[in-house]
Amino acid sequence: MTPQNPRLGIIIMVFTMLLFALQDGLSRHLAGQYNVFMVIMIRYWIFAAFVIVWSARHAGGLRHAARSAQPKLQFFRGALLALEVIVMVIGFVKLGLVESHAMFAIYPLIITALSGPILGERVGWRRWMSVAIGFVGVMIILMPGSGVFSPAAIFPLGSATMFALYGLLNRYVSRKDPAAVTFFYTGISGAVVMTLIGVWFWEPMRPTDWAWMLTLGASAILGHYLLIRAYELSEASAIQPFAYLQLVFASGVGVVFFGDIIRMNVAIGTGIVVGAGLFALIRAQMVARRENRAGRSNAT
Repeated sequence: MTPQNPRLGIIIMVFTMLLFALQDGLSRHLAGQYNVFMVIMIRYWIFAAFVIVWSARHAGGLRHAARSAQPKLQFFRGALLALEVIVMVIGFVKLGLVESHAMFAIYPLIITALSGPILGERVGWRRWMSVAIGFVGVMIILMPGSGVFSPAAIFPLGSATMFALYGLLNRYVSRKDPAAVTFFYTGISGAVVMTLIGVWFWEPMRPTDWAWMLTLGASAILGHYLLIRAYELSEASAIQPFAYLQLVFASGVGVVFFGDIIRMNVAIGTGIVVGAGLFALIRAQMVARRENRAGRSNAT
């Protein structure tokens, strides 16, 4: 078992979020030059190659990694993530990194809202209130009726909903499958789905953009590896709040490299959404600790 080192875990998590933000910038650049399906297909080919090598080097090898108690659900979950990436990257191209990430930040609250009907978890009134407040924050970002609302907002909002469902399915499959199996299916099923879609949209790529494509793939491999390491070194509850830094870093990439503008309503709305999401996370941790204490008391 890996020794716990929460401080190092947090440092790795922060660096990982910066890496993911740079990936978003590379994805936006490449999807602006080439078909988005082809770009994500190549990205998944590189990711799948890493997953195969990573799985082969661990106990049981590929056969153990592919042995799932729920293979159809695992495949659907991985395919859903691949389709979510498509929708989000289209949002990057149409709206920019700042506004796309601002609206995508609603996904933890969607997880909270759906955890009851999908996982059977009890959600108290305080967390329902955080969902309502987060929805208000999204409305401030969108400013409906003000003349600045863009129909393209459907892409990051749709992506957030898909990613929330993916997160819930991660929890669900973890009840029967170990993390290594889930990780294997994430890469393989995504690569299969994206190949079936992207191969029909192949187009020649300039040598310089191939270099960017390989950089994107390499950074995705490093990012996923570091994310695994962060969760090995520290409890999820300690490092999960730092995932919001991807929003900050991606906004910086958008402003510096793509000329995105952070409008006042976007900044205010994002602050409300992130605050509501952090409250829901903290509240969920408090409830879990209380239930664990009650369980230990009953056991004694």
